[in-house]
Amino acid sequence: MGFFSRFFSKPVSTTLTVTSGNGFHLRPVAQFVNLAKNFSCEITAICNHKTVNAKTVNTLLSLGLEKEDSFELQAQGKDAKEAVEKLEALFTELMQDDKEVEVLQKEDAVYEGKSIEGEIISRGVAIAAAYRYRERENRTENGVNFSEALADSFEELDTLYRTHAQNEDAGIYLAQKELLQAIADQVDSLEALEETIGEESARLVGSKMEVKITDYKDILQRVKKQMGFSVEMLLPETPFILLAKDLLPSQIELLQKTQVEGVVLKETTLTSHTAILLRGAGIPSLIADYSDVKEKEKIILDAHCGLIVTMPSEQDLQKAQKRQADDLEQQHIAADRRFEKALTRGKKQIRVFANVTDVHSAQTAKEQGAEGIGLLRTEFLFKEEKPSLEAQTEAYEAIFSLFDDVTVRTLDVGGDKKLPYLTLPKEENPFLGIRGVRLFKTHPQLMEEQLHAIFAAAKGRPLKVMFPMVSTVDEFTEAKIFAERTAEKHKLDIASIRFGIMVEVPSVLFLIPDFNRVVDFYSIGTNDLTQYLFAIERTHPSLKVDEHSPVVFDAIRTVIVQADKPVSICGELAGDPEAIGTLLKIGMETLSVSPKSIATTKEEIRHV
Repeated sequence: MGFFSRFFSKPVSTTLTVTSGNGFHLRPVAQFVNLAKNFSCEITAICNHKTVNAKTVNTLLSLGLEKEDSFELQAQGKDAKEAVEKLEALFTELMQDDKEVEVLQKEDAVYEGKSIEGEIISRGVAIAAAYRYRERENRTENGVNFSEALADSFEELDTLYRTHAQNEDAGIYLAQKELLQAIADQVDSLEALEETIGEESARLVGSKMEVKITDYKDILQRVKKQMGFSVEMLLPETPFILLAKDLLPSQIELLQKTQVEGVVLKETTLTSHTAILLRGAGIPSLIADYSDVKEKEKIILDAHCGLIVTMPSEQDLQKAQKRQADDLEQQHIAADRRFEKALTRGKKQIRVFANVTDVHSAQTAKEQGAEGIGLLRTEFLFKEEKPSLEAQTEAYEAIFSLFDDVTVRTLDVGGDKKLPYLTLPKEENPFLGIRGVRLFKTHPQLMEEQLHAIFAAAKGRPLKVMFPMVSTVDEFTEAKIFAERTAEKHKLDIASIRFGIMVEVPSVLFLIPDFNRVVDFYSIGTNDLTQYLFAIERTHPSLKVDEHSPVVFDAIRTVIVQADKPVSICGELAGDPEAIGTLLKIGMETLSVSPKSIATTKEEIRHV
């Protein structure tokens, strides 16, 4: 790009507001930067009169953006407009997906031994000897130079990111890669890398970003490993509870291969990458000051109550062992019975389906005991580039082959869900504008291609297709006619396909008798229904909705009572243990939940 076109073209800008309670932290920043680097234009972020390069992790993080903070994203150059549009869409998605880490409530318990209170990272109970962290560094001459080690480290992080793509921890590896990239451009030796990381870490001490220090240490360790340096954790071969100031994210996988029973960390946070990986590994863990715990002393780590118990009495040990056994039994019962029907105490069968986002999650749902797919979110195919008809058909075929009962939701974008290649008008209230079923009018070609792929993949097998954000009977009727004409145009048999609606717009609650005449089924989407009932946008930075409000359950009851077609629920409320009992009592018979919640949801039903 020439000098004049870069510096004299009109800048394109937008204002973005952080809505995640975690702030704009390392993982989402890394994804943001990773996309920003694909554009040739200059991209900056401006906040409180400070302007930084939005293409590097460290500079963007230096703004220290917390919840409710806003910043101006500005791009200047040939592809500036496209850059801002795509980055704004990604930012919105990142904020929506970045769930705030829940502070786990502590259960009440009384122990006779001395108790040390801590913060719960991951629930569970461990009983074993306390062991303080020790390590030993080894060196093997392997002839790998610094530049080769950097390249190998980038490749390793890339591989880890792709391998864990479907898991919560995937963003950790992308974040570390971007962090390493930001430093690698400034150094030309291992010594320089160590010095720079030391300086960066020192600057973070006492700041909101102090948790990032472990990631700096981790990337240094990765580079050193490629050059023959290795850090060996010196751990016992008998069961132990590990006491450490902190651990590196890369050490959690190694820890899982040892006799570790539990972990206590002194210097970390609930949102650290180490904490995320400990939760994922299911290792009972606390954040606590363990200074008074003696080496090799038998202790109880009760991560239900948030306690370390030293010098436990025989009664304490019995109590902890019983809770440990109960936890294990519940896990085994839920896992062992995940393929069984979910029957209430009154022997009424409740069907448990899965909400899936792609082929991998559908396979996981199958393994976890799902009886079908209650919600296939087809948005997974519509990412940075529009998928071809062939790609859509192939993905749908793979998912449809796993279950006999599948409900597909047509493309649901708009509001807080944007696509970089989908041009939608700028709206003051996008949640009340063009989204869901309204795309049939604004983007008919896109919707025809999707329906073509769905019908082709079905190959005549029974299938349910539902339209999102329907507010009137006419909207449903027009969408169904559109679908029938698509099938006729492409000579596809849809005799076995049923059509229904997502119940998420309040107007539908007053029109159920009319909808009964045209729809084949209903699926209640409580996430959107709740936000529209209370007129509070679900991504709002400060206003929150009570998802357990009687109003929400009354709305659901209205649908169940008036509908004469099958009704299911696929919103987050369906998998909420506190809501399941009420949902069943008002007549709900089909719940669709996340794959990982299937076994526990079935077990919860068995106690209602």
